[in-house]
Amino acid sequence: MNAQEFAYRDATEIADLIRTGRLSPVEAVECAIELIEQRNPTLNAVIFKGYDDARARAAEAEAAVQRGDALGPLHGVPTLMKDLFDYKPGWKSTFGGIRSLADNVIDAYCPWAERVERAGGIIVGKTNSPVMGYRGITDNPLFGATCNPFDTARNPGGSSGGSAACVADGIVPFAEGTDGGGSIRIPAAWTGTYGYKGSFGRVPLVLRPNAFAGTQPTIAEGPIARTVADAALVMQILQGYDPRDPYSLRDEVDFVGALQRPIEGMRIAYSPAFDFYPIDPRVGTTVGEAVRAFEQAGAFVEEVELGLDIDQLEFAQLWCRMIMPLNIAGLEGLKGFGLDLMATDDLPPVYKAWVERTRGATLADLERDDVMRSQVFDAIQAVFATHDLLVTPTLSTLPPLNADNGDTMGPNEVAGREIDPSIGFCLTFATNFTGHPSASIPAGLADGLPVGMQLIGPMQDDAAVIAASAAYERVRPWVEDYRIPRERAL
Repeated sequence: MNAQEFAYRDATEIADLIRTGRLSPVEAVECAIELIEQRNPTLNAVIFKGYDDARARAAEAEAAVQRGDALGPLHGVPTLMKDLFDYKPGWKSTFGGIRSLADNVIDAYCPWAERVERAGGIIVGKTNSPVMGYRGITDNPLFGATCNPFDTARNPGGSSGGSAACVADGIVPFAEGTDGGGSIRIPAAWTGTYGYKGSFGRVPLVLRPNAFAGTQPTIAEGPIARTVADAALVMQILQGYDPRDPYSLRDEVDFVGALQRPIEGMRIAYSPAFDFYPIDPRVGTTVGEAVRAFEQAGAFVEEVELGLDIDQLEFAQLWCRMIMPLNIAGLEGLKGFGLDLMATDDLPPVYKAWVERTRGATLADLERDDVMRSQVFDAIQAVFATHDLLVTPTLSTLPPLNADNGDTMGPNEVAGREIDPSIGFCLTFATNFTGHPSASIPAGLADGLPVGMQLIGPMQDDAAVIAASAAYERVRPWVEDYRIPRERAL
């Protein structure tokens, strides 16, 4: 099999080809490497190439097939991980393109890499993200902007933008995302891929020195894939109790089994703007049409209001404040090792401004922020008193053009209203405040660019989100949309 034949094949299919001897792990990894070399120069998505490690693991995987060993569900399947707070021993970790950390190596595993490799997956490299993951765009001073495979003048979103771009471009079937404000779902929406953020605690998160740091807002690791089935397969592998995570859930979900669960009679609430977001009419029209596909699958769709009286600028600033304590702790930790990033020009101006703005926060300030967070939680929970699923647009607008200074931002306004350019175009971070499972599913194209639709499920009911996602994909498949990146000029 050559690289062009390998491109756009699903992880489920690749694993089956390897198990049955029709494709070797060595061939699969070499195809992925060739695709990176061919397509990454116009994407700037892969920023660390772990080819030597990948080839060594592929050789081991091939020997295991030849011996007749028991094989993991991802045996020999190539993938990519994110360059943020995501580690693999011996590999560089720049925390999102921080110049002072260009040669930083952390000899540890994040749970995503640990569990994917245990299942037989082969990580080929690391993908681009913004500094400290602190915006819904992928750009940074060290590596520059990642390009959207649907239009390489535009950004794929962030912070897992490099991963999403590679999946949409057919390089690998799935890649790692992390999500503290929508960083799986944002780039999935703008690249026409499927991104899944599980319930809080579904996929363990190992943070140190503060094991409890990933709660305000909640943070998750998860897959970005081209099919719901691949995302379900990866979630089946990623989930499960980990004693290092105080919030790790012991119960497990049959993600793969949920793919065939019928949704006839399911009651779906549709909020076109989460009550208070300005929405680009092109996005609103696309999602409004797409949500009707659930009716074709036998569900009932009803437009709802959540009863939220919140200023959308204030809501975005809430996220900017709440994510900052974890960031400040990271900066202080680096300072303890002799690296004072605030004294360098390695951090974007907006990020530095929020560090300074948040350092003086009091316990009373944090309490007030949790009150607004609780309002959102209560509003979503009220929806689930009468409905099985809540649907919104994933993002309020279409992907922006890339800047050339390493500091691309989102739009300053949508539909004539001012928004916060770091995160204000994202309807995603509400469920990082609350912990509900949520996904971004391709809703279609507007002006040739992907639009995402967000599916939110009841607390810990990941199976409902997967079941509805799979039913939607059967009724309204999006695979043909990938003709645009597949045919793009290199």
